[in-house]
Amino acid sequence: MADLDEALGILQNKARRAILERLVREPHYPLQLAKQIGISQQAVMKHLKLLESAGFVVKMKAASNKGGPPKNIYSVQQAISIRIDLGPDLFQCNQRILPAGGPLKLSNKLQGEMVNIAEVVSGRKMIGVGEGAHHLSAISEAIENLDRERDALIALHQQIKQRVSTTVDTDFESYEQRLMVHNILESPGSKFNFREFARELKLGAKDSEKLMDEVRARMVRQLAERSGQFIAGPQSIELPWWAALGIDPTENQ
Repeated sequence: MADLDEALGILQNKARRAILERLVREPHYPLQLAKQIGISQQAVMKHLKLLESAGFVVKMKAASNKGGPPKNIYSVQQAISIRIDLGPDLFQCNQRILPAGGPLKLSNKLQGEMVNIAEVVSGRKMIGVGEGAHHLSAISEAIENLDRERDALIALHQQIKQRVSTTVDTDFESYEQRLMVHNILESPGSKFNFREFARELKLGAKDSEKLMDEVRARMVRQLAERSGQFIAGPQSIELPWWAALGIDPTENQ
């Protein structure tokens, strides 16, 4: 399967998106796609070759209805989800692989009515159109509800990030300091890879150590001011960044 950059490059093309839209419904021959989309069969083959090499589609041989030799037919077999959130103090772009397995296995990741639907359809190879429409309607409504909640959470995340960014701009003087803090804030519950960060900025060992000390000192000072308490310790002790943020790394373990 293509990585995120390759996937975005492939999906930016309107013709390729039109091809995928039809292939997810049922397998198609290249000539069928050319007639439906309104481009040449040669162009369709070029797009299909790219989609196949990236793992978006697969090719198989299918017998001709007219009795001729088998022909290539294409279909979509892999499932991914690409999410992009963009705004002031907000940029998230990631690719997620949808969980594998049948309805019964998926039911372990679901809640409420969705569990019942998964159990009802489990083990069945065919579902009537009427019943299928009923289940799909309920699932679509559940997805929409989740999307609305996700939108609100993303907006809340953005609002908090904007307020934190104001503090960062006020309390941290250099661009390198602010960039480091913003990188930490991208994943505040994870360990910050300072070595990789220093490599990207092309900082030497001395400058890297100075930057870390400056940011650590400022964050500890903020924590002390916020809590109204002193934070004391030997000069040689390095306070982890998560402690400066007031995060307990064992909380979720």
